[in-house]
Amino acid sequence: MTNGLAIFLIDISGLMRIDILLWVAGVPAILVLLFALFYQVRQYRQLKAELAQLAKIKRHNIEYELVLKAMKLSTWRLNVPESTVAYESDYRSGKYSFSPQTGTPVEGTFALIHADDRERVREALTGLMKGKYEDYHQQYRAQATPSSPFYWAETFATVEKRDIDGKPLTIVGTSMRIDAQKEIEQALIEARNQAEESDRLKSAFLANITHEVRTPLNAIVGFSDVLPMAQSEEERNELIKLIKQNNAHLLRLFDDMMNISKLEAGNNGEIVKEDFELLPLLQEMVEKYQPVASDNGVAVETDGAAESIIIHTDRDRLKEILNQYMNNAVKFTAAGSIRLGYDKLPSSLRIWVRDTGKGIPADKCNDRLFERFVKVDDFVAGTGLGLSICRSLADLLGGKVGVESVYQKGSTFWVEIPY
Repeated sequence: MTNGLAIFLIDISGLMRIDILLWVAGVPAILVLLFALFYQVRQYRQLKAELAQLAKIKRHNIEYELVLKAMKLSTWRLNVPESTVAYESDYRSGKYSFSPQTGTPVEGTFALIHADDRERVREALTGLMKGKYEDYHQQYRAQATPSSPFYWAETFATVEKRDIDGKPLTIVGTSMRIDAQKEIEQALIEARNQAEESDRLKSAFLANITHEVRTPLNAIVGFSDVLPMAQSEEERNELIKLIKQNNAHLLRLFDDMMNISKLEAGNNGEIVKEDFELLPLLQEMVEKYQPVASDNGVAVETDGAAESIIIHTDRDRLKEILNQYMNNAVKFTAAGSIRLGYDKLPSSLRIWVRDTGKGIPADKCNDRLFERFVKVDDFVAGTGLGLSICRSLADLLGGKVGVESVYQKGSTFWVEIPY
């Protein structure tokens, strides 16, 4: 104490962050302490607010990162003067970092784009870099690395900064994988094409069915009118034979239409599976179709190596499938033979009808043959329903159908069922 004055030397450099030596003379110490406390509280609150803001930013970054991962989204920045691009987050490598990465030449990214899309993408991005376009949006196929498979990507970009002349300096953008979207788009396109094809086939079917019904009816009516005027027993028998053939064709046509209507309506009836000998059923087919095939000199027979076998399935449904196969074999076989047989497979039995007919062109020998209204030859009589009926019946039996053919040499149609 000097002359009754209190002298305090207080160093508050830590509080004010500057070196200040406060000299207080004759000032109550409590005021100085209150000032220091007030300043300390203020600094503490400011620091607390900054920490809270940093925590909020960190939380938002975590949420942003999760969104990027979930959407498989990349964010990038393109330096126009240097023609380099730096990925801040990259779904391709799984590295999601929010600090700019080392830039790579833009031309290098073009090399990873599918050749069919590369020039289109290059022209669009180059136009954005030159200020020709305001923004950029492209879908294309690309690779993460030169050896990896292609994937579909969608990219959006816009100019972030320009120079005083308005020329782009930096471009920011996002890229996202859209494989699932493309798969859905492709499925929709295929569904639309199938619907259009179905409409076309139905229209062709309706036009064809009129002809298919009229032809045998005209024959039946015409031959019936001529029958009383037949001059000989031989001529009369020939007319009766033709009437019966056209009558059978007409009945078969109506049967097909009824069967397909029932199958479409889900009115399939009860599946009755039983044990029975297969060879007698095959022999029944031979006896039924041999008279018709013999008119063309075609032999109908069972496979000589086939052994007796008992199977467990619905006999009537299997018989209907074989009838459809045999009708087609007789129709398309002008010479040679038609054989029926079977092959034992590890868990099923394949029953087949093999002919030496005209065969099926390679581009038409596929599963599409078993779709409704599809015909191998539009100039040959038929509704295009028979094989689709076979597939539906095989499904009911827990089996499947198929075909193997060599054009101009013959075909083998088969049904594979559990037994």
